[in-house]
Amino acid sequence: MESIKQIYRIGHGPSSSHTMGPIRASRMFLERNRQAVRFDVTLYGSLAATGKGHMTDAAVLEVLQPVAPTNIIWEPKTFLPFHPNGMLFESFNDKGEKLEAWTVYSIGGGTLANETFNELKTAKVYEMSTIKDIQAWCEKTGHSYWEYVEQCEGPQIWDYLAEVWEVMQQAVLNGLEAEGILPGGLGIRRKASDYLIRAKGYGSSIKSRGMVYAFALAVSEENASGGKIVTAPTCGSCGVLPAVLYHLKDTRDFRDSRILRALATAGLFGNVVRTNASVSGAEVGCQGEVGVACAMAAAAASQLFGGTPAQIEYAAEMGLEHHLGLTCDPVCGLVQIPCIERNAFAAARALDANTFSNFSDGKHRVSFDQVVEVMRQTGNDLPSLYKETSEGGLAKKYGD
Repeated sequence: MESIKQIYRIGHGPSSSHTMGPIRASRMFLERNRQAVRFDVTLYGSLAATGKGHMTDAAVLEVLQPVAPTNIIWEPKTFLPFHPNGMLFESFNDKGEKLEAWTVYSIGGGTLANETFNELKTAKVYEMSTIKDIQAWCEKTGHSYWEYVEQCEGPQIWDYLAEVWEVMQQAVLNGLEAEGILPGGLGIRRKASDYLIRAKGYGSSIKSRGMVYAFALAVSEENASGGKIVTAPTCGSCGVLPAVLYHLKDTRDFRDSRILRALATAGLFGNVVRTNASVSGAEVGCQGEVGVACAMAAAAASQLFGGTPAQIEYAAEMGLEHHLGLTCDPVCGLVQIPCIERNAFAAARALDANTFSNFSDGKHRVSFDQVVEVMRQTGNDLPSLYKETSEGGLAKKYGD
């Protein structure tokens, strides 16, 4: 497996696959074609189907248009075999001759790949790529998951995770402060600040849950408005982990050093899914986004509360298992309905998974790795209209 830095990418929303990936691809293509006088960019499949709602065209034009006129071509019905999120970049000289044609795919979490180039196959950082093996190592050596991350990544990983945590906290604060209507045309009002105010008026248990909702809404609304967030593992699911960690720090006064260790543990679990399945909604549905985010947050919470390696694994397993089959059907292609609410509910479910696992000894029948494989198979079996095309589910019903 590669570095957990690939799970935690700092950037702007609303989508890691539809915004962050295309903007990175545009920059890479521009570096090789600064002499071009025109660009054509063709968007295929899921990338084209929900690209306007996800601001894919705006991301591409932000990079290429200042250099040369850029034409965006939409091909939502054409699915290239490598991945649903295909992009064809073409550059031309002043004679109209084609300088370069480059097909690349945004495969989730801002990661790029094609038949000859794959950011998932960069320098290997982790020898082990299943939780079963890593958990066995933890139990044999007496170490925890975060110590395996430190051993493989080196001490410099803590500086990166400190930056990640800072951006996550700022996203919560920004989201709680902001008000008004989210962009995109659905007329969705920001709710985070209202939820925070209402939560403070309740008793302890309801207040606690309401605060978690508020924090998750805050980050998800920031993402929907194009604000600065951290993928965890994607933009569309970026509110789950920060909400859980911010809530636990706020209510339990955990030190930042412990929060960073929880981030390391969460990143490890997300990395295992990314390596052995997918975190792309266009490939496996929302189970790969919000489901994985819930698993990561459950593992982080269990880590903070002193869970054993088995209990941490169990918490993560439940977080993912109980999102199996979740479709990706964003209304109007926007990361708003049902995405924002899903972040809030997944954050609450992550805390429940932690509580449930900590009542147990960590022993259970279905392993995290088995659920990852089932999630991958389920995603492959889902029809394309339930995988970020806005052609099925809530997106179709709302349109009717």
